[in-house]
Amino acid sequence: MSKIIKIGTRDSELALWQAKIVQSQLEHLGHKTQLVPVKSTGDLVLDKPLYELGITGIFTRTLDIAMLNNDIDIAVHSLKDVPTLLPKGIVQAAVLKRGNVKDTLVFKDNEEFLGSKDAVIATGSLRRRAQWLNRFPTHTITDLRGNVNSRLEKLENSDWNGAIFAAAGIGRIGIRPEDAINLDWMIPAPAQGAIMITALEDDEETRAICAELNHEETEICTTIEREFLNKLEGGCTAPIGALAFIKDEEITFTGVLLSPDGTKRIDVTRVKKLGEHNDIAQYCADFVIERGGKRLMDSIKDADRKTNVYSTKSLTEDQRLLFHEKVKSESTDVVKISLNRIHPRFLKQEIQNVIITSKNAVESLTTNYSAIELQFKNIYCVGRRTKRLVENKIGKVTHTENNAKKLAKYLVEYMEGTEATYFCSDIRLDALPTILSENNIKVNEIEAYQTKYDGVKVNDSVEAVMFYSPSTVESFTQKNNKEIIAFCIGETTAKEAKKHFDDVRVAKVPTVESVIELVNEHYI
Repeated sequence: MSKIIKIGTRDSELALWQAKIVQSQLEHLGHKTQLVPVKSTGDLVLDKPLYELGITGIFTRTLDIAMLNNDIDIAVHSLKDVPTLLPKGIVQAAVLKRGNVKDTLVFKDNEEFLGSKDAVIATGSLRRRAQWLNRFPTHTITDLRGNVNSRLEKLENSDWNGAIFAAAGIGRIGIRPEDAINLDWMIPAPAQGAIMITALEDDEETRAICAELNHEETEICTTIEREFLNKLEGGCTAPIGALAFIKDEEITFTGVLLSPDGTKRIDVTRVKKLGEHNDIAQYCADFVIERGGKRLMDSIKDADRKTNVYSTKSLTEDQRLLFHEKVKSESTDVVKISLNRIHPRFLKQEIQNVIITSKNAVESLTTNYSAIELQFKNIYCVGRRTKRLVENKIGKVTHTENNAKKLAKYLVEYMEGTEATYFCSDIRLDALPTILSENNIKVNEIEAYQTKYDGVKVNDSVEAVMFYSPSTVESFTQKNNKEIIAFCIGETTAKEAKKHFDDVRVAKVPTVESVIELVNEHYI
Protein backbone atom coordinates (compact mmCIF):
# COMPACT_ATOMS: atom_id res chain seq x y z
CA MET A 1 0.00 0.00 0.00
CA SER A 2 1.63 3.25 -1.09
CA LYS A 3 -0.44 5.73 0.95
CA ILE A 4 0.28 6.63 4.56
CA ILE A 5 -2.35 5.13 6.89
CA LYS A 6 -3.54 7.92 9.20
CA ILE A 7 -4.28 6.45 12.64
CA GLY A 8 -6.77 8.44 14.72
CA THR A 9 -6.52 8.22 18.50
CA ARG A 10 -7.38 10.10 21.66
CA ASP A 11 -4.35 11.94 23.04
CA SER A 12 -4.22 10.36 26.52
CA GLU A 13 -1.16 8.26 27.43
CA LEU A 14 -3.14 5.01 27.38
CA ALA A 15 -4.87 5.79 24.07
CA LEU A 16 -1.54 6.71 22.47
CA TRP A 17 -0.01 3.49 23.81
CA GLN A 18 -2.80 1.49 22.17
CA ALA A 19 -2.47 3.41 18.90
CA LYS A 20 1.29 2.85 18.86
CA ILE A 21 0.73 -0.90 19.27
CA VAL A 22 -1.47 -0.83 16.16
CA GLN A 23 1.08 1.40 14.41
CA SER A 24 3.89 -1.02 15.24
CA GLN A 25 1.96 -4.02 13.93
CA LEU A 26 1.02 -2.23 10.71
CA GLU A 27 4.58 -1.08 10.09
CA HIS A 28 5.77 -4.63 10.78
CA LEU A 29 3.56 -5.63 7.84
CA GLY A 30 5.36 -3.03 5.72
CA HIS A 31 2.86 -0.13 5.80
CA LYS A 32 3.62 3.53 6.38
CA THR A 33 1.59 5.17 9.15
CA GLN A 34 0.95 8.49 10.88
CA LEU A 35 -0.61 9.07 14.32
CA VAL A 36 -3.35 11.74 14.45
CA PRO A 37 -4.24 12.51 18.12
CA VAL A 38 -7.53 14.32 18.97
CA LYS A 39 -9.37 15.27 22.15
CA SER A 40 -12.81 13.82 22.92
CA THR A 41 -15.70 15.12 25.01
CA GLY A 42 -14.86 12.46 27.60
CA ASP A 43 -11.39 13.95 27.99
CA LEU A 44 -12.60 17.56 28.13
CA VAL A 45 -15.55 17.28 30.54
CA LEU A 46 -14.01 16.08 33.81
CA ASP A 47 -16.38 17.55 36.38
CA LYS A 48 -19.12 14.92 36.00
CA PRO A 49 -19.24 11.11 36.23
CA LEU A 50 -19.40 9.38 32.87
CA TYR A 51 -22.84 8.01 33.60
CA GLU A 52 -24.11 11.52 34.36
CA LEU A 53 -22.92 12.72 30.95
CA GLY A 54 -25.26 10.10 29.53
CA ILE A 55 -23.57 9.82 26.13
CA THR A 56 -22.95 6.38 24.65
CA GLY A 57 -19.65 6.55 22.76
CA ILE A 58 -18.44 9.71 24.49
CA PHE A 59 -14.80 8.78 23.76
CA THR A 60 -15.40 7.71 20.14
CA ARG A 61 -17.60 10.39 18.56
CA THR A 62 -14.81 12.84 17.71
CA LEU A 63 -12.85 10.11 15.93
CA ASP A 64 -16.01 9.01 14.08
CA ILE A 65 -16.46 12.55 12.74
CA ALA A 66 -12.77 12.74 11.74
CA MET A 67 -13.11 9.45 9.84
CA LEU A 68 -16.29 10.46 8.03
CA ASN A 69 -14.49 13.67 7.04
CA ASN A 70 -11.56 11.56 5.73
CA ASP A 71 -9.13 13.20 8.16
CA ILE A 72 -8.08 9.73 9.35
CA ASP A 73 -8.12 6.27 7.75
CA ILE A 74 -8.55 4.17 10.89
CA ALA A 75 -9.33 4.83 14.55
CA VAL A 76 -8.04 2.92 17.57
CA HIS A 77 -10.37 2.53 20.55
CA SER A 78 -10.71 0.69 23.83
CA LEU A 79 -13.51 -1.58 22.64
CA LYS A 80 -15.45 -1.18 25.90
CA ASP A 81 -15.88 2.55 25.06
CA VAL A 82 -17.36 1.92 21.61
CA PRO A 83 -21.19 2.00 21.13
CA THR A 84 -22.69 -1.33 20.08
CA LEU A 85 -23.99 0.34 16.92
CA LEU A 86 -21.36 2.15 14.85
CA PRO A 87 -22.25 5.18 12.70
CA LYS A 88 -23.31 4.27 9.18
CA GLY A 89 -20.29 3.99 6.93
CA ILE A 90 -17.94 2.93 9.76
CA VAL A 91 -17.20 -0.73 10.58
CA GLN A 92 -15.11 -2.79 12.94
CA ALA A 93 -11.96 -3.67 11.00
CA ALA A 94 -10.07 -5.68 13.64
CA VAL A 95 -9.84 -6.59 17.32
CA LEU A 96 -6.38 -7.19 18.75
CA LYS A 97 -5.58 -10.02 21.16
CA ARG A 98 -7.18 -9.20 24.47
CA GLY A 99 -5.27 -8.05 27.54
CA ASN A 100 -6.18 -8.40 31.22
CA VAL A 101 -9.98 -8.27 31.53
CA LYS A 102 -10.14 -7.67 35.30
CA ASP A 103 -10.97 -4.60 37.35
CA THR A 104 -8.27 -3.65 39.84
CA LEU A 105 -8.55 -2.03 43.26
CA VAL A 106 -5.67 0.33 44.02
CA PHE A 107 -5.63 0.97 47.78
CA LYS A 108 -3.76 3.18 50.24
CA ASP A 109 -1.89 1.85 53.26
CA ASN A 110 -3.56 -1.58 53.53
CA GLU A 111 -6.63 -3.67 52.74
CA GLU A 112 -8.12 -3.73 56.24
CA PHE A 113 -10.92 -1.35 55.20
CA LEU A 114 -12.51 -4.19 53.20
CA GLY A 115 -13.71 -5.63 56.49
CA SER A 116 -14.82 -2.27 57.82
CA LYS A 117 -18.32 -0.80 57.82
CA ASP A 118 -17.05 2.58 56.64
CA ALA A 119 -14.81 3.12 53.62
CA VAL A 120 -14.60 5.49 50.65
CA ILE A 121 -13.98 4.06 47.17
CA ALA A 122 -13.54 6.19 44.04
CA THR A 123 -14.79 5.32 40.53
CA GLY A 124 -16.49 7.08 37.63
CA SER A 125 -18.10 3.85 36.42
CA LEU A 126 -21.73 3.11 37.25
CA ARG A 127 -21.05 -0.62 36.74
CA ARG A 128 -18.18 -0.64 39.26
CA ARG A 129 -20.16 1.54 41.68
CA ALA A 130 -23.18 -0.80 41.58
CA GLN A 131 -21.15 -4.00 42.00
CA TRP A 132 -19.10 -2.53 44.85
CA LEU A 133 -22.22 -1.37 46.72
CA ASN A 134 -23.84 -4.74 46.11
CA ARG A 135 -20.89 -6.36 47.94
CA PHE A 136 -20.16 -3.55 50.42
CA PRO A 137 -23.52 -1.73 50.89
CA THR A 138 -22.32 0.49 53.78
CA HIS A 139 -19.33 1.91 51.88
CA THR A 140 -19.36 5.35 50.22
CA ILE A 141 -18.62 5.77 46.51
CA THR A 142 -17.12 9.02 45.26
CA ASP A 143 -16.67 10.09 41.64
CA LEU A 144 -13.28 9.83 39.94
CA ARG A 145 -12.62 11.12 36.41
CA GLY A 146 -9.60 11.90 34.23
CA ASN A 147 -6.87 9.86 32.56
CA VAL A 148 -5.17 6.98 34.40
CA ASN A 149 -2.25 9.08 35.65
CA SER A 150 -4.43 11.91 36.98
CA ARG A 151 -6.76 9.43 38.71
CA LEU A 152 -3.85 7.77 40.50
CA GLU A 153 -2.60 11.21 41.54
CA LYS A 154 -6.07 12.15 42.89
CA LEU A 155 -6.14 8.93 44.90
CA GLU A 156 -2.71 9.66 46.36
CA ASN A 157 -3.73 13.19 47.41
CA SER A 158 -7.11 12.18 48.89
CA ASP A 159 -8.40 10.59 52.06
CA TRP A 160 -10.07 7.80 50.08
CA ASN A 161 -9.37 4.17 50.93
CA GLY A 162 -9.03 3.09 47.32
CA ALA A 163 -10.01 3.51 43.68
CA ILE A 164 -11.00 1.07 40.93
CA PHE A 165 -9.19 0.87 37.57
CA ALA A 166 -9.15 -1.44 34.55
CA ALA A 167 -6.20 -3.77 35.02
CA ALA A 168 -5.34 -3.53 31.33
CA GLY A 169 -5.14 0.27 31.47
CA ILE A 170 -2.69 0.61 34.35
CA GLY A 171 -0.76 -2.44 33.19
CA ARG A 172 -0.25 -1.36 29.59
CA ILE A 173 1.49 1.90 30.47
CA GLY A 174 3.48 0.31 33.30
CA ILE A 175 2.10 2.26 36.26
CA ARG A 176 0.33 -0.47 38.27
CA PRO A 177 1.13 0.28 41.93
CA GLU A 178 2.29 -2.47 44.30
CA ASP A 179 -0.76 -1.76 46.47
CA ALA A 180 -3.24 -3.20 43.98
CA ILE A 181 -5.34 -6.34 43.74
CA ASN A 182 -7.49 -7.70 40.93
CA LEU A 183 -11.20 -7.92 41.77
CA ASP A 184 -11.93 -11.45 40.58
CA TRP A 185 -15.53 -11.18 41.83
CA MET A 186 -16.33 -8.06 39.77
CA ILE A 187 -17.74 -8.76 36.29
CA PRO A 188 -15.96 -6.43 33.83
CA ALA A 189 -17.46 -4.13 31.22
CA PRO A 190 -18.34 -5.82 27.93
CA ALA A 191 -15.14 -6.01 25.80
CA GLN A 192 -12.92 -4.70 28.61
CA GLY A 193 -9.22 -5.20 27.89
CA ALA A 194 -9.67 -5.33 24.10
CA ILE A 195 -8.34 -2.87 21.51
CA MET A 196 -10.48 -2.31 18.44
CA ILE A 197 -9.77 -0.72 15.05
CA THR A 198 -12.49 0.94 12.96
CA ALA A 199 -12.35 1.94 9.29
CA LEU A 200 -14.68 3.24 6.60
CA GLU A 201 -16.91 0.52 5.22
CA ASP A 202 -16.10 1.37 1.60
CA ASP A 203 -12.31 1.49 2.19
CA GLU A 204 -11.76 -2.16 1.28
CA GLU A 205 -7.98 -1.84 0.97
CA THR A 206 -7.51 -0.51 4.49
CA ARG A 207 -9.98 -3.01 5.93
CA ALA A 208 -8.09 -5.89 4.31
CA ILE A 209 -4.84 -4.70 5.89
CA CYS A 210 -6.42 -4.35 9.33
CA ALA A 211 -7.95 -7.82 9.07
CA GLU A 212 -4.41 -9.23 9.29
CA LEU A 213 -4.23 -7.90 12.87
CA ASN A 214 -7.54 -9.47 13.95
CA HIS A 215 -7.49 -12.03 16.81
CA GLU A 216 -10.38 -14.41 16.18
CA GLU A 217 -10.85 -15.69 19.74
CA THR A 218 -11.01 -12.15 21.13
CA GLU A 219 -13.41 -11.14 18.36
CA ILE A 220 -15.78 -14.03 19.19
CA CYS A 221 -15.83 -13.29 22.93
CA THR A 222 -16.18 -9.52 22.69
CA THR A 223 -18.89 -9.84 20.05
CA ILE A 224 -20.96 -11.96 22.44
CA GLU A 225 -20.44 -9.51 25.29
CA ARG A 226 -21.37 -6.47 23.19
CA GLU A 227 -24.43 -8.22 21.76
CA PHE A 228 -25.60 -8.94 25.33
CA LEU A 229 -25.13 -5.24 26.14
CA ASN A 230 -27.05 -4.25 23.02
CA LYS A 231 -29.95 -6.62 23.76
CA LEU A 232 -30.32 -5.09 27.22
CA GLU A 233 -30.29 -1.60 25.64
CA GLY A 234 -27.44 -0.58 27.90
CA GLY A 235 -24.50 1.77 27.63
CA CYS A 236 -22.66 4.20 29.89
CA THR A 237 -25.93 4.84 31.76
CA ALA A 238 -26.65 1.26 32.86
CA PRO A 239 -24.69 -1.00 35.27
CA ILE A 240 -24.10 -3.99 32.99
CA GLY A 241 -21.19 -6.44 33.14
CA ALA A 242 -20.34 -9.23 30.70
CA LEU A 243 -17.47 -11.67 30.20
CA ALA A 244 -17.00 -14.53 27.74
CA PHE A 245 -13.97 -16.82 27.49
CA ILE A 246 -13.02 -19.91 25.49
CA LYS A 247 -11.53 -23.01 27.08
CA ASP A 248 -11.45 -26.62 25.85
CA GLU A 249 -13.58 -25.77 22.81
CA GLU A 250 -16.32 -24.31 25.03
CA ILE A 251 -17.49 -20.73 25.52
CA THR A 252 -18.47 -19.68 29.03
CA PHE A 253 -20.45 -16.45 29.37
CA THR A 254 -21.32 -14.55 32.55
CA GLY A 255 -23.49 -11.45 32.61
CA VAL A 256 -25.00 -9.13 35.21
CA LEU A 257 -27.46 -6.22 35.42
CA LEU A 258 -27.75 -4.18 38.61
CA SER A 259 -29.64 -1.18 39.92
CA PRO A 260 -27.37 1.89 40.26
CA ASP A 261 -27.36 1.58 44.05
CA GLY A 262 -26.48 -2.12 43.92
CA THR A 263 -29.57 -3.25 45.85
CA LYS A 264 -30.96 -5.24 42.90
CA ARG A 265 -28.88 -7.71 40.90
CA ILE A 266 -29.70 -10.20 38.14
CA ASP A 267 -26.99 -12.72 37.11
CA VAL A 268 -26.80 -15.18 34.24
CA THR A 269 -24.27 -17.84 33.16
CA ARG A 270 -24.28 -19.96 30.01
CA VAL A 271 -21.85 -22.54 28.58
CA LYS A 272 -21.95 -23.64 24.93
CA LYS A 273 -19.69 -25.56 22.57
CA LEU A 274 -17.61 -23.40 20.25
CA GLY A 275 -19.49 -23.21 16.95
CA GLU A 276 -22.85 -23.62 18.69
CA HIS A 277 -22.57 -20.34 20.55
CA ASN A 278 -24.52 -17.95 18.30
CA ASP A 279 -27.54 -17.75 20.61
CA ILE A 280 -25.64 -17.14 23.87
CA ALA A 281 -26.10 -13.36 23.99
CA GLN A 282 -29.80 -13.50 23.06
CA TYR A 283 -30.53 -16.31 25.54
CA CYS A 284 -28.75 -14.54 28.40
CA ALA A 285 -30.33 -11.15 27.67
CA ASP A 286 -33.80 -12.75 27.54
CA PHE A 287 -33.04 -14.56 30.83
CA VAL A 288 -32.18 -11.24 32.53
CA ILE A 289 -35.15 -9.37 31.01
CA GLU A 290 -37.63 -12.07 32.06
CA ARG A 291 -36.36 -11.96 35.65
CA GLY A 292 -37.03 -8.27 36.17
CA GLY A 293 -34.44 -6.78 33.87
CA LYS A 294 -36.95 -4.82 31.82
CA ARG A 295 -38.43 -3.14 34.89
CA LEU A 296 -34.94 -2.37 36.13
CA MET A 297 -33.87 -0.83 32.80
CA ASP A 298 -37.07 1.21 32.59
CA SER A 299 -36.48 2.66 36.04
CA ILE A 300 -32.89 3.54 35.10
CA LYS A 301 -34.07 5.39 32.02
CA ASP A 302 -35.98 7.84 34.18
CA ALA A 303 -39.23 7.93 32.26
CA ASP A 304 -40.66 10.81 34.33
CA ARG A 305 -38.68 13.52 32.54
CA LYS A 306 -40.48 15.62 29.94
CA THR A 307 -39.52 15.53 26.27
CA ASN A 308 -37.26 18.46 25.36
CA VAL A 309 -35.91 17.35 21.96
CA TYR A 310 -38.05 16.21 19.05
CA SER A 311 -36.78 14.42 15.94
CA THR A 312 -38.76 14.76 12.71
CA LYS A 313 -37.47 11.33 11.66
CA SER A 314 -37.89 8.09 13.60
CA LEU A 315 -34.68 7.19 15.42
CA THR A 316 -33.35 3.70 16.08
CA GLU A 317 -32.83 2.61 19.67
CA ASP A 318 -29.05 2.78 19.24
CA GLN A 319 -29.33 6.33 17.91
CA ARG A 320 -31.55 7.30 20.85
CA LEU A 321 -28.93 5.96 23.24
CA LEU A 322 -26.40 8.42 21.81
CA PHE A 323 -28.18 11.38 23.41
CA HIS A 324 -26.79 13.28 26.38
CA GLU A 325 -28.36 12.48 29.76
CA LYS A 326 -30.12 15.86 29.79
CA VAL A 327 -31.96 15.00 26.56
CA LYS A 328 -35.35 13.30 26.68
CA SER A 329 -36.16 12.67 23.04
CA GLU A 330 -39.22 11.74 21.04
CA SER A 331 -39.25 10.94 17.33
CA THR A 332 -41.74 10.32 14.52
CA ASP A 333 -41.65 10.54 10.75
CA VAL A 334 -43.34 13.85 9.91
CA VAL A 335 -42.90 13.10 6.20
CA LYS A 336 -44.28 9.92 4.68
CA ILE A 337 -43.04 8.60 1.33
CA SER A 338 -45.22 6.87 -1.26
CA LEU A 339 -43.36 5.25 -4.18
CA ASN A 340 -44.88 5.78 -7.63
CA ARG A 341 -45.11 3.33 -10.52
CA ILE A 342 -42.72 4.56 -13.21
CA HIS A 343 -44.12 3.92 -16.71
CA PRO A 344 -41.97 1.72 -18.99
CA ARG A 345 -42.06 4.35 -21.77
CA PHE A 346 -39.54 6.41 -19.80
CA LEU A 347 -37.04 3.55 -19.87
CA LYS A 348 -37.45 2.13 -23.38
CA GLN A 349 -33.91 3.05 -24.33
CA GLU A 350 -30.68 4.02 -22.62
CA ILE A 351 -30.81 7.44 -20.93
CA GLN A 352 -27.63 9.44 -21.35
CA ASN A 353 -27.85 11.58 -18.18
CA VAL A 354 -29.81 10.66 -15.04
CA ILE A 355 -30.11 12.80 -11.89
CA ILE A 356 -31.01 11.22 -8.53
CA THR A 357 -31.06 13.38 -5.40
CA SER A 358 -32.49 11.01 -2.77
CA LYS A 359 -32.54 7.39 -1.66
CA ASN A 360 -36.34 7.40 -2.13
CA ALA A 361 -35.90 7.82 -5.88
CA VAL A 362 -33.49 4.87 -5.90
CA GLU A 363 -36.04 2.73 -4.03
CA SER A 364 -38.76 3.71 -6.49
CA LEU A 365 -36.63 2.80 -9.52
CA THR A 366 -35.45 -0.53 -8.08
CA THR A 367 -38.95 -1.44 -6.88
CA ASN A 368 -40.27 -0.98 -10.42
CA TYR A 369 -37.36 -2.45 -12.37
CA SER A 370 -34.32 -4.69 -12.11
CA ALA A 371 -30.84 -3.20 -12.43
CA ILE A 372 -30.43 -4.64 -15.95
CA GLU A 373 -33.55 -2.77 -17.09
CA LEU A 374 -32.20 0.55 -15.83
CA GLN A 375 -29.95 1.52 -18.73
CA PHE A 376 -28.28 4.76 -17.64
CA LYS A 377 -25.04 5.97 -19.23
CA ASN A 378 -24.24 8.68 -16.66
CA ILE A 379 -25.72 8.84 -13.15
CA TYR A 380 -25.35 12.03 -11.12
CA CYS A 381 -26.53 12.11 -7.51
CA VAL A 382 -26.61 14.07 -4.26
CA GLY A 383 -25.20 12.63 -1.02
CA ARG A 384 -22.75 9.90 -0.10
CA ARG A 385 -25.44 7.51 1.08
CA THR A 386 -27.53 7.98 -2.07
CA LYS A 387 -24.41 7.27 -4.11
CA ARG A 388 -23.74 4.08 -2.15
CA LEU A 389 -27.31 2.88 -2.64
CA VAL A 390 -27.21 3.67 -6.39
CA GLU A 391 -23.97 1.74 -6.83
CA ASN A 392 -25.27 -1.21 -4.82
CA LYS A 393 -28.58 -1.47 -6.69
CA ILE A 394 -28.20 0.17 -10.13
CA GLY A 395 -24.68 0.94 -11.28
CA LYS A 396 -21.67 3.22 -11.08
CA VAL A 397 -22.19 6.89 -10.25
CA THR A 398 -20.46 9.35 -12.58
CA HIS A 399 -20.36 12.22 -10.08
CA THR A 400 -21.84 13.20 -6.71
CA GLU A 401 -22.13 16.42 -4.70
CA ASN A 402 -23.31 17.28 -1.18
CA ASN A 403 -26.34 19.27 -2.35
CA ALA A 404 -28.49 19.84 -5.43
CA LYS A 405 -27.23 23.37 -6.14
CA LYS A 406 -23.60 22.22 -6.28
CA LEU A 407 -24.56 19.31 -8.52
CA ALA A 408 -26.41 21.65 -10.90
CA LYS A 409 -23.35 23.88 -11.23
CA TYR A 410 -21.19 20.82 -11.93
CA LEU A 411 -23.58 19.57 -14.61
CA VAL A 412 -23.60 22.96 -16.36
CA GLU A 413 -19.83 22.75 -16.60
CA TYR A 414 -19.15 19.07 -17.30
CA MET A 415 -22.29 17.11 -18.32
CA GLU A 416 -22.31 15.42 -21.71
CA GLY A 417 -25.11 16.64 -24.00
CA THR A 418 -27.90 19.13 -23.28
CA GLU A 419 -30.62 16.92 -21.77
CA ALA A 420 -31.05 15.17 -18.41
CA THR A 421 -33.72 13.01 -16.77
CA TYR A 422 -34.46 13.88 -13.13
CA PHE A 423 -36.17 11.25 -10.94
CA CYS A 424 -37.67 13.34 -8.14
CA SER A 425 -40.54 13.84 -5.69
CA ASP A 426 -43.78 15.68 -6.35
CA ILE A 427 -42.29 18.21 -3.89
CA ARG A 428 -38.78 19.22 -4.81
CA LEU A 429 -36.51 22.25 -4.55
CA ASP A 430 -36.32 24.52 -7.59
CA ALA A 431 -32.56 25.16 -7.53
CA LEU A 432 -31.40 22.26 -9.67
CA PRO A 433 -33.92 22.37 -12.56
CA THR A 434 -33.84 26.18 -12.58
CA ILE A 435 -30.05 26.39 -12.89
CA LEU A 436 -30.00 23.74 -15.62
CA SER A 437 -32.83 25.40 -17.60
CA GLU A 438 -31.16 28.81 -17.38
CA ASN A 439 -28.10 27.20 -18.97
CA ASN A 440 -30.03 25.62 -21.85
CA ILE A 441 -30.09 22.11 -20.44
CA LYS A 442 -33.47 20.41 -20.90
CA VAL A 443 -34.70 18.66 -17.74
CA ASN A 444 -37.19 15.79 -18.05
CA GLU A 445 -38.75 15.46 -14.60
CA ILE A 446 -40.22 12.06 -13.69
CA GLU A 447 -42.16 11.84 -10.43
CA ALA A 448 -40.66 8.77 -8.76
CA TYR A 449 -42.33 9.21 -5.38
CA GLN A 450 -44.71 11.43 -3.47
CA THR A 451 -43.89 13.28 -0.25
CA LYS A 452 -46.78 13.57 2.17
CA TYR A 453 -46.72 15.81 5.24
CA ASP A 454 -47.76 14.06 8.44
CA GLY A 455 -46.64 16.43 11.18
CA VAL A 456 -47.91 16.40 14.77
CA LYS A 457 -48.23 19.15 17.37
CA VAL A 458 -45.40 18.76 19.89
CA ASN A 459 -45.57 19.28 23.65
CA ASP A 460 -44.83 22.69 25.14
CA SER A 461 -41.75 21.18 26.85
CA VAL A 462 -40.01 20.70 23.47
CA GLU A 463 -37.29 23.32 23.07
CA ALA A 464 -35.28 21.84 20.19
CA VAL A 465 -36.20 20.04 16.95
CA MET A 466 -34.03 17.95 14.61
CA PHE A 467 -34.63 18.41 10.87
CA TYR A 468 -33.31 16.28 7.99
CA SER A 469 -34.75 17.91 4.84
CA PRO A 470 -36.64 21.06 3.84
CA SER A 471 -39.85 18.99 3.71
CA THR A 472 -39.47 17.99 7.38
CA VAL A 473 -39.29 21.70 8.25
CA GLU A 474 -42.38 22.44 6.17
CA SER A 475 -44.32 19.55 7.68
CA PHE A 476 -43.39 20.51 11.26
CA THR A 477 -44.32 24.17 10.83
CA GLN A 478 -47.77 23.28 9.49
CA LYS A 479 -48.75 22.11 12.99
CA ASN A 480 -46.33 24.12 15.17
CA ASN A 481 -45.48 27.82 15.30
CA LYS A 482 -43.46 27.91 18.53
CA GLU A 483 -39.89 29.26 18.62
CA ILE A 484 -37.39 26.42 18.98
CA ILE A 485 -33.71 25.66 18.30
CA ALA A 486 -33.51 24.03 14.85
CA PHE A 487 -30.77 21.41 14.53
CA CYS A 488 -30.33 20.70 10.80
CA ILE A 489 -28.59 17.92 8.88
CA GLY A 490 -27.26 20.25 6.15
CA GLU A 491 -27.26 23.72 4.62
CA THR A 492 -30.27 23.15 2.35
CA THR A 493 -32.40 22.11 5.31
CA ALA A 494 -31.02 25.03 7.34
CA LYS A 495 -32.00 27.49 4.59
CA GLU A 496 -35.63 26.42 4.92
CA ALA A 497 -35.45 26.43 8.73
CA LYS A 498 -34.20 30.04 8.75
CA LYS A 499 -37.51 31.11 7.21
CA HIS A 500 -39.23 30.04 10.44
CA PHE A 501 -36.70 30.07 13.30
CA ASP A 502 -34.06 32.47 14.63
CA ASP A 503 -31.68 29.87 16.12
CA VAL A 504 -30.61 27.46 13.36
CA ARG A 505 -27.58 25.15 13.70
CA VAL A 506 -26.03 22.83 11.11
CA ALA A 507 -24.35 19.45 11.68
CA LYS A 508 -20.69 18.95 10.75
CA VAL A 509 -21.49 16.02 8.45
CA PRO A 510 -24.86 15.06 6.91
CA THR A 511 -25.71 12.10 9.17
CA VAL A 512 -28.31 11.54 11.88
CA GLU A 513 -25.49 10.81 14.33
CA SER A 514 -23.89 14.16 13.57
CA VAL A 515 -27.18 15.96 14.27
CA ILE A 516 -27.33 14.12 17.60
CA GLU A 517 -23.75 15.27 18.25
CA LEU A 518 -24.89 18.84 17.65
CA VAL A 519 -27.75 18.43 20.12
CA ASN A 520 -25.42 16.96 22.74
CA GLU A 521 -22.99 19.87 22.39
CA HIS A 522 -25.86 22.20 23.29
CA TYR A 523 -26.86 20.23 26.40
CA ILE A 524 -23.40 19.52 27.86
